[in-house]
Amino acid sequence: MCLINFQFHNHPAYKLVVAANRDEFYGRPTAAAHFWEDAPHILAGRDLKEKGTWMGITKAGRFAALTNFRDPERETDGKRTRGEIVRNFLDSDMPADAFMRSLDPDAYNGFNLIAGTPDALFYFNNIEGGVQEISPGIHGISNRFLDTPWPKVVKGKAGLAEALKGGTVDPEELFALMQRAEPAADAALPDTGVGRDLERRLSPLFIKMEEYGTRSSTVLTVNKTGDAEFIERTYDAGVFMDEKRFSFRLPS
Repeated sequence: MCLINFQFHNHPAYKLVVAANRDEFYGRPTAAAHFWEDAPHILAGRDLKEKGTWMGITKAGRFAALTNFRDPERETDGKRTRGEIVRNFLDSDMPADAFMRSLDPDAYNGFNLIAGTPDALFYFNNIEGGVQEISPGIHGISNRFLDTPWPKVVKGKAGLAEALKGGTVDPEELFALMQRAEPAADAALPDTGVGRDLERRLSPLFIKMEEYGTRSSTVLTVNKTGDAEFIERTYDAGVFMDEKRFSFRLPS
């Protein structure tokens, strides 16, 4: 993922609400969200090149999502695929904090990981190190650290807060939020070493460039009784392609 906005234990009806966008090169082969044939308990999209994923949930309620940390000077060839981190967590029974401590931070290029269950979530990145338990509230993460106030994170958190004012979540409102494509003002742009023009083009919640952009948007809700709904919409160069919708109950 490149943008994850989420509410955790801060709503009378929902334990967890996630609205996220995955940005990737259009040419990278990808399967839409599904229960995997080789791991039927995992619901996630899949990177068909490396067989990992960016976000998923299991029938038992294990949840994980990952973003890349944008810093060209830190990127090194020959590192392991970051998508295996989410896959390995979803396919294990290790507690999230222990799983994070078991990771070799030097084996991967920079990443942010959110993992756990709708009852307990943790955050880890391999730049600062250290495992952080996520507090109740509305959070956001893009390609820096958790709650770093990049313009798209600020807009996403504000939009999610507005959508949560009612008693129930309307997925259409969240998908509309995640399609906001206006760039940030130059004065608000971060400096991550990619140049001002590219920073501007990467600044919207929904990205559409010549060869790279938002490939999918996902809305996940888990209510207080454990009913989960996972909706993924896929795009090709900014054009809507398909929707996958799944509903199931997590064990109490």
